[in-house]
Amino acid sequence: MEADAQQRSEGGLKKAIGRNMLLFFVVGDVLGAGIYALVGEVGGRVGGAIWTSFAVALGLAFMTAFAYAELVTKYPKAAGAALYVNKAFRAPFLTFLVAFAVMCSGITSAATLSTAFGGDYLKQFVSIPTVMAALIFIVVVALINFRGISESVKLNIVLTCIELGGLVLIALIAAGAVFNGDGDPGRALDFKSGDSVPISILAGAALAFYALIGFEDSVNVAEETEHPQRDYPRALFGGLIAAGVIYLTVTVLASMAVPTNTLAGSSGPLLEVAQVGPLAISTKVFAAIALFAVANGALINMIMASRLVYGMSREGIVPRFFGGVHSSRHTPLAAIVFTTSLCMLLIAIGTLEKLADTTVTLLLCVFILVNVSVLVLRRDPVEHDHFRAPSLIPVVGAIVCAVLLTQQPGSSFPFAGGLMLLGVVLYFVSRLATGPVDMDTERLQKVESPG
Repeated sequence: MEADAQQRSEGGLKKAIGRNMLLFFVVGDVLGAGIYALVGEVGGRVGGAIWTSFAVALGLAFMTAFAYAELVTKYPKAAGAALYVNKAFRAPFLTFLVAFAVMCSGITSAATLSTAFGGDYLKQFVSIPTVMAALIFIVVVALINFRGISESVKLNIVLTCIELGGLVLIALIAAGAVFNGDGDPGRALDFKSGDSVPISILAGAALAFYALIGFEDSVNVAEETEHPQRDYPRALFGGLIAAGVIYLTVTVLASMAVPTNTLAGSSGPLLEVAQVGPLAISTKVFAAIALFAVANGALINMIMASRLVYGMSREGIVPRFFGGVHSSRHTPLAAIVFTTSLCMLLIAIGTLEKLADTTVTLLLCVFILVNVSVLVLRRDPVEHDHFRAPSLIPVVGAIVCAVLLTQQPGSSFPFAGGLMLLGVVLYFVSRLATGPVDMDTERLQKVESPG
């Protein structure tokens, strides 16, 4: 009680998250809806050996996780990549680009999940054109966002249990089919014909990485963790391992149970697995679980994106117009309208695979800078003990991110570039209106966690 009172008197956040709760929080961030939507798309790139691309993507996530573990324990405040890049390079425009890229990744991710929502999972209940269903869905998400959402770690645990339950169910159904002789175990070692195996794996990993993003969001609860220097690295690596084991198990068994072409041809690939073998269940039951997972992911991404725009506006980084708050709901109406409109445009012109690729492209650029920032900030010692990554790992992490970036389809770059160009326009419009803005630590924390 005295520690809590002291924390509040110092103006900090209450330290209420213990080691186990933080671990589950990381697992919940990583175990999103990506695997529900993209197993088939990855299979289309790599062949039946889907798990190999997920394994490579997991390795990449681990590399970057080392960078975050050092930076979070070194600067345990409620901020993220933009704060670290700003501390390392002291370049306001670069800092803005990182913050805007993170915001855009939330929008493109929500567009990806909205497209998945309007696909085969929804068609188990009602037949509506995918794009129309996705547009209606994102409007509903916006209305929920406008009404006001109060997220908590305990709620995250409940949602994670449901999503995890769906993946465990799929693993059991697929295993039952394989043991019953309905599948083909050899398919898990098949690679796409016509391409070299390493190139196929990397091409699949570039997309599979989408299912592993989210671990970087855990930085936003670092200040509320009881012992961040000790507990955060353990929770981060433990959460990635747990999520990785689940993903590899699901992808191996799904590939064995269902032909790769069938998975690749469906926007709800795990739905194909749910109806095979002796343990098959009603497709509507699993579709409901999948829709819940997808909807939850889209909502969280849009809340994050709208709050980032709101925070940047309130701090004068983008035009002040986006900082407007509704008089009765006290939610950032202008930011919600802006981010929702942008998401609707992406849904209308993009495909499931292209939108996921754009999300990964944006975050890979951010992760390259985060890995480099670790090395640059070695010249900034702090008084307290913190996790220290072996120097080689951030170097390799930055290089691997760059290599994976070269494997992104060319169609993702115009999308990512167009979004960042929009950000540049907003940045300079704001500069003309308000003048230069210093990117200090306090301002960036308010952007990440606006009051």
